[in-house]
Amino acid sequence: MQDALFAEPRLARIYDVWEGERVDLPSYLAIAAELGARSVLDVGCGTGNWACMLAERGFEVVGLDPAAASLDVARAKPGAQRVRWIHGDVRSLPDLAVDLATMTGNVSNVFLSQQEWLATLGGVHAALRPGGHLVFESVDPAGQPWRSWNRDTTYVRRESADAGAFESWLEVTGVDGDLVSTRRTYVFAADGATLISQGTRRYPPRPVIEDSLVSAGYELTDVRGAPDRPGLELVFIARKPATTS
Repeated sequence: MQDALFAEPRLARIYDVWEGERVDLPSYLAIAAELGARSVLDVGCGTGNWACMLAERGFEVVGLDPAAASLDVARAKPGAQRVRWIHGDVRSLPDLAVDLATMTGNVSNVFLSQQEWLATLGGVHAALRPGGHLVFESVDPAGQPWRSWNRDTTYVRRESADAGAFESWLEVTGVDGDLVSTRRTYVFAADGATLISQGTRRYPPRPVIEDSLVSAGYELTDVRGAPDRPGLELVFIARKPATTS
């Protein structure tokens, strides 16, 4: 399920500036080394920062995303020619046998139903070689971090080389169980344009995620705190069994 943040070309072009430095990526790189991976499927690759970082370090990389506008940005980056970009979801994947699949940047939280999440886990499972790993992060809902998501706490002003200065802030518009809906506003100084990106994310508790991995045929090997966001996110490491029983 896309929202304008990823699908609208003007917003996709400023995404990297709005997001700021991806301080989470070095920890993912360390995990890839820890697991001995050489080939990676980047699920929800977005504007391609992680995929290009991997490719520049000699990894074989497939970048998958349903937002064409984000992929357009990704394909224009240095090193992008070394990445195999695929527009779509896991149903669009060819036959693969990668060492590692990742979902960075809270991609796991975009799947709004258990059925959709399990289907994604299944598609990734099929793309892994026996003994390959899936690594992803998820917002820990225990502290209900969305309670502090408002204009005062989320306001940023950034400047993009091609879009000029812009302002942005986030507001929560609704909470229904583990579903949190938000509205992010972008105001561009150059022409006064205001763009709205509305979306919903699912923040299931740790036991639900762990059970879903087992149901999808994985072995859960580790759950650790995200080094860049301690106490706010959990990183799950799961393995496709090397042999089937």
